[in-house]
Amino acid sequence: MKKTTLFLILIAIFASCGQKSKKAETIEISPEVVNVFYFHGKQRCKTCVAVQDVARETIEKYFAENNKVRFIEINTSEKGNETLIEKYEVAWNALIIAFGDNNVEITDQAFATAVNNPQSLENLIKVEVNKFLQ
Repeated sequence: MKKTTLFLILIAIFASCGQKSKKAETIEISPEVVNVFYFHGKQRCKTCVAVQDVARETIEKYFAENNKVRFIEINTSEKGNETLIEKYEVAWNALIIAFGDNNVEITDQAFATAVNNPQSLENLIKVEVNKFLQ
């Protein structure tokens, strides 16, 4: 009985991940720009969307005037994104801040805080982006 209940809960969670995503665009990566990449698949849950929203809003809020920082959404299920997916070894969703050949992955922290403590994720993104800007 417990296994059946757990299985049904997991199905409900994955079924709720059906958020729509943006179309893939041609992405030109400059080694002189701090790129905040949010990788996601076709199906997204509340937390997936929250991670994207907090990351995008943080870049818009603190770095809008800085043309050396940008947020880039990557749909891993769309053709044309394979090169970046392979480069950053993305297997699922990921939040990666990259500058040239250096990057930091903050996926675990993002998914742990985006819904219940978005300010913590915002602060982490600011700190990591600023490290690359120094």
